[in-house]
Amino acid sequence: MIASIADAINWALGLNAQQLNFWQMGLRAATIYVAALIMIRMVGDRRFIGKYAAFDVVLSIIFGSTLSRAINGTSAFFETIFASFILVVMHWLFSAIAFYFSRFESKIKGRSRVLIKDGQLCHQAMRACHITREDLASTLRLQCQIDQLERVEKARLERNGEISFSLRAKLTGSEQ
Repeated sequence: MIASIADAINWALGLNAQQLNFWQMGLRAATIYVAALIMIRMVGDRRFIGKYAAFDVVLSIIFGSTLSRAINGTSAFFETIFASFILVVMHWLFSAIAFYFSRFESKIKGRSRVLIKDGQLCHQAMRACHITREDLASTLRLQCQIDQLERVEKARLERNGEISFSLRAKLTGSEQ
């Protein structure tokens, strides 16, 4: 009985097939989708899908690449699912380390950088981040609907890649 179930799974997923047929690839895609969904839900989909840090993006790329190999048959099916599971567990572990040990948080998730302070551009930080004055100006226009960098008290390149702005309450007479 168990051998026949194993044989049916082996045949349906094409585990020993030299070349996958249309239905085997489709069943592999469906199985990988369900397996990936279970793995992502284990971590918490906001943490996995969210645009929080570089390590989230790295996992997304490696995770998708690894799972796609199981779908198209270029890697062993169950071994690929196991490797993907290990990636998700590692991601969860790194998230936990960053949460419980603040000393490692910036090493794992990165840190924000000040680009404008008291209306003045921080050229060294901008150069290090490859952010131009026009990049700041266009983001300011899009997010705050203003066109004056001098109105910015502080701008930061956040670790998720977005730029945040804190605006001054009011410009003084000499700044207008």
